Formats: sequence, structure tokens, C-alpha cells
Amino acid sequence: MFKFLKRLRGSQSEVVEIEPESLQEVEALVTEDQSTHFQETDVLVPEVIEDQAVAAITSALAVPDEERSISQVVEVELPKRDLGDGIRSLFSSTVELEDLEDILIRADFGLDTAIEVTENLRAAANKLGASTDAELRLLLKDQLTQRLTREDSGLNLSTGKLPYVFLVVGVNGAGKTTTIGKLSRWLKDGDWNVVLGAADTFRAAAVEQLETWAKRAEAKIVRPEKEGQDPASVAYQTVELAIKEDADIAIIDTAGRLQNKKDLMDELGKIRRAIEKQAQISEVLLVIDATTGQNAMAQAKAFTEVADVTGIVLTKLDGTAKGGILYSLQKELDIPIKLVGVGEGVNDFAFFSAEEFAKGLVAHKKSN
Repeated sequence: MFKFLKRLRGSQSEVVEIEPESLQEVEALVTEDQSTHFQETDVLVPEVIEDQAVAAITSALAVPDEERSISQVVEVELPKRDLGDGIRSLFSSTVELEDLEDILIRADFGLDTAIEVTENLRAAANKLGASTDAELRLLLKDQLTQRLTREDSGLNLSTGKLPYVFLVVGVNGAGKTTTIGKLSRWLKDGDWNVVLGAADTFRAAAVEQLETWAKRAEAKIVRPEKEGQDPASVAYQTVELAIKEDADIAIIDTAGRLQNKKDLMDELGKIRRAIEKQAQISEVLLVIDATTGQNAMAQAKAFTEVADVTGIVLTKLDGTAKGGILYSLQKELDIPIKLVGVGEGVNDFAFFSAEEFAKGLVAHKKSN
């Protein structure tokens, strides 16, 4: 399970600890033998001692921001979610090596991968003497898990540099707004303070949908004052509010128009520059609809050319038998799959787990 850093809230977060040495210095100012500093004719002025004590405390608290921020965050895990039964099996009956290559190709793994996986599985089966359906499924699961596993598949929520800022990109209809909403609700369930930004300012429906999700996630939202407002200004105001509210994360929706790559690149670049005046961008998440098959690859390539994508969110994975597109995207683009949507429910959303995904692909298909 991934562990992340968020703000420490409640009464504990309001307590500032002073180093013991500093306390001793303050105590010494008040309690040390006055005779060593004052003659009998001197008049002791309480305000002087008090001012000195305050000065010592102020000095003790003058810790660089970077050091103080470490004491203000806590390591947490998000509420557990898993892929459950949201992954469609590749097999309608028993696993047959003779059919495996065709099955993998139809599932969008790609020709080269299909051949390689089939040959490796055949070699492993011969070496281990595996021949039963259960044995072949287990070997295939292990092989797919190994190919899908990456060290960088976790969300970048561990630096402690708050607020984290996520940009969410993707074509309209891929599930960007729903992804933001589900992620926000998940974070809120983990006691994160979330601010949303509706920077897809040319689509009133997108703003309204995000506002609905903000209510469900109990998140604050910055929306454009008018349709067509400069998206960069909305992004700036979102981060500004996140800083003001001591939020843990700001998640910003963006436009998904791919008709003109240069315009999209310019717009995303302007948004990035506006955000970076106040905070670092932690993630640029590309949302892809898994049901679009090879079109998903074309969309992903187009967006990676205009945005510094750090991770992919694959939605509607439960609605396709072509789960191999996930592997193809990760391999060809060299960008990790970080999150997956496997249903309509608010909780049908999870971190990508190579093992769970592979297990779903080789599972026995359930009868209706």
C-alpha cells in the first residue's frame, strides 16, 4: 500500500515544540540569580525580563520553512480500494497455449508482446511440467504481473511540499471530471483537504459537473466567473485558495480540445506557468477511456506531445475485453498507469495494481 504525506490537523498541529536547550535559555533569563546582574541600587523592571524571554522564544521558533514543514505533515494511507471484479477475463474457457497468441492480440496487447508472452509461457510450462488449466493460469498471471509492474506507479504525494497540485488532461468524454470527483472523494475519506479548479472554462457543463462532484467530495471549488474565462487565471486562483485554506491538494480540470495541438500546448503551458508562480505541479494525469481501443493510443500520443504527462488514468476498464491496451500504453509511452476506474460507483476507483490486474485477466469467467 502506498503511503503519502499530508498536513497534520487537529490540536496536535497547533502545538509548536521548542528545543530543550532553548527552554533552558528562557528559564535562565527569568530565574537566574539577579544579584550577579543588579546592584542594590538597581531597579528591576519586569518588562525587561519579559522582553528578553519573548525574544528568546521568538529566536527558538525562527526555524526555516522547510524544517518546520516536516513537523507539520504526517504519513498516511488512503482508505483501501481494489479492482475487485472490475477486470474482464481473457478466457471464456480453459487456457490453451495454441490459442493464447490470438487471444492476446484481440485484447490489444500487440503482436510482438503476444508472441513473446506465448513463447515464454510455453517455455516455462515445459520447464516446470505445467499442463493443467490452473497451472497455466498461475504462470501467465506471474508473467503478466512482472511485465506490468513499475516502481513509479504511485501518485506523487510524498514530498511533503504542500499543497500538491494535480493537472488533469484528456479528451472530452474520457472521464476527466468523474476521475477528479472520485479521486477527491477518496482523498476526503482519508481526511485530506481538497480544492478543485474548473479550468475547462469553455464548457459550462464541465463546470457544473465538477461543482456537483465538489459537493459530493466536500471540497471547495474555484469556478470561472464567466464562460470562456482565461483558464490560467482559474488555475492560479485555485492554487491561491489552496494555500490560503492550508489545503493538502489542488486538482485542476483542463480543456480537452485536440483540434489544434498548438493551441492546446499554449493553453497548458500558460496554465503551468500560472501555477508555478505559487507552487510546484506534482502530477499531470492523462485520462484515457479504455473502451476506445487503439484510439486510446492515438489520444495518449497526442497529449504526451503537448503536456508533460507523469501518469495515466484508465477509465471504464470494466467495460472492455481489451485490457491489453493498458499494457500497450505503459510500454509504448513509458508512462506509468497510476489509477484505474472499474465501474460507475464512487468507490469503483483504485490505484493500479499489476498483480490484481493480471489476476483479473486470467480469472475464470463468471457465468451469468
